[in-house]
Amino acid sequence: MARRALITGVAGQDGSLLGELLLEQGYEVCGVVRSLARPLPNLDAVRERLELVEVDLASAGAVAAVLRDLAPQEVYNLAAISHVPRSWEQPVETAELGAVAVAALLESIRRAAPGARFFQASSAEIFGEPAEEPQTETTPIAPLTPYGAAKAFGHFLTRSYRLRYGLHASSGILFNHESPRRPVDFVTRKVARGAASVRLGLADELLLGSLEARRDWAWAPDVVCGMWLMLQADEPDDYVLATGETHSVAELAETAFARVGLDWREHVRVDPVLERGRTDARQLVGDPTKARERLGWTPTVGFEELVGRLVDAELAALTGPSAGTPSA
Repeated sequence: MARRALITGVAGQDGSLLGELLLEQGYEVCGVVRSLARPLPNLDAVRERLELVEVDLASAGAVAAVLRDLAPQEVYNLAAISHVPRSWEQPVETAELGAVAVAALLESIRRAAPGARFFQASSAEIFGEPAEEPQTETTPIAPLTPYGAAKAFGHFLTRSYRLRYGLHASSGILFNHESPRRPVDFVTRKVARGAASVRLGLADELLLGSLEARRDWAWAPDVVCGMWLMLQADEPDDYVLATGETHSVAELAETAFARVGLDWREHVRVDPVLERGRTDARQLVGDPTKARERLGWTPTVGFEELVGRLVDAELAALTGPSAGTPSA
């Protein structure tokens, strides 16, 4: 019989990529979405092959009912308000999705599907201002934002259920990972869209916040593969999924504009209003040694190629037949 997986947040970047990966592996895939009435563009290619359900993830009873009905062998929790600035605007919803929903899922698995393997999407934002560089699975956790705090709760609780109840429950500490499916308010997509727009004469400049902020940017399909590998391991554990390299927003802009033959310094302007302030973690870079040695996981796409792919996708979107259609 085909293995069955449940993915929360299936309509997002990671959820849709994971759904496609699992379908390629022969899984039956059920995805949890907020509303079946909303457009789900990331799922267009596989919508007919997925089972989609609406579930209140904060309700342990509702989640348990779905688990009993579906009897999945694997559960991937990717639902979250993943844009850090938005977590300041919606701190309660951020906590509900990032903390309460994790508790509901873990408790429901314990009661209704104790044999299911569970993946929790943790985040490098749990480190806040990191106490060490690079960050590993043992780096002290000290979040600075509502998003980071919610993810820290989910991270700790996943470990607690693993130790207390023996669940195959693992957390992936995910550093920034990108694809053309990122919402446009993320800086990588914003920069790629900006470079393409200037090249096509649709804009004159790109406004950015801090150019000094540095991140460890990976290719999202690589990271999604790491999630799957974690649940194939005999023993559950927590793993950093990152490239081990750090690049600044200035380097991101330089690489993106170079892709279209432009000098970024002639088109990028810093807007202090866009800077996040002291709660923005500025030096996040992960050490993926453990994932490489135990899971055989390694990134396949480097920084320059990643940025090039993002820019190429924006050029295609802005010049294609659906260029007038709002993007996700």
